[in-house]
Amino acid sequence: MAVIPEMRRPTPTDPPEAPRQTAAGRVLSVLDAFGPRHRTLSLSEISRRAGLTLPTAHRLVRELVGWGALERGADGRYSVGLRLLELSALAPRGLELREAAFPYLEDLHQITRGNVHLGVRDGLEVVYIEALRARVRNPVSSRVGDRWPMHATGTGLVLLAHAEPDLQEQVLQSSLERFTQLTVVDPAELRRKLAHVRQTGVAVARGQITLPDLVVAVPVLGPDGEITAAISVVVETAAARPRELAALLTQASRAITRALRPHQQVSPERPTPRV
Repeated sequence: MAVIPEMRRPTPTDPPEAPRQTAAGRVLSVLDAFGPRHRTLSLSEISRRAGLTLPTAHRLVRELVGWGALERGADGRYSVGLRLLELSALAPRGLELREAAFPYLEDLHQITRGNVHLGVRDGLEVVYIEALRARVRNPVSSRVGDRWPMHATGTGLVLLAHAEPDLQEQVLQSSLERFTQLTVVDPAELRRKLAHVRQTGVAVARGQITLPDLVVAVPVLGPDGEITAAISVVVETAAARPRELAALLTQASRAITRALRPHQQVSPERPTPRV
């Protein structure tokens, strides 16, 4: 009589794996464990956040390190590898936009001395595809690849205000994360704010993620005349002049739009007012 080998029972520390998860899905779950607030992770943290058993996480992490998608630091913790940076640079949606926008974002950065962002919508979040950080130390992460909920960021408010109604309702009916006591998490108040952004073409938000900061953002139109991205400047509230910032952003946005249009002479005009 054949003896059926006994299968190892999951231990209390083993997270349950997602049912019917494919091999590709498990690999993606490992990569998805990383984020702006989780830039480095231990193997056990990857296992827990990816919903994988420790042996499965260990095997996949080892393969990803070998391929260059992950890197292991001297402390034994893992971070995203340079191979993924190489691949992300090939994304046509972001590369052309970044190249067209960078000279004008750099000018905004020099003039305003604030954090400057170029964001696009991905699902229910805004993703920074370009970010220029102020020299002063800022408690908020402001890097390429950072993701934030749309209701709490200037670029996100612009993109959400001009999104299709179904997507707006999906966000309004979701659990809106609060970062400070000023973060707008009431759906009715957020709905009014989005209407104001559509009316004025500018999003102005104070203390939504950190209290000392003010953000001003405007949309960027693509060659087809549709909103393809948003740009923003984040400065300390005490030094903020929202109207001047909005004028600078609008000027830069128009220049980026012209740069995105093929076979069209781009004006060398750059933002010049100082704030």
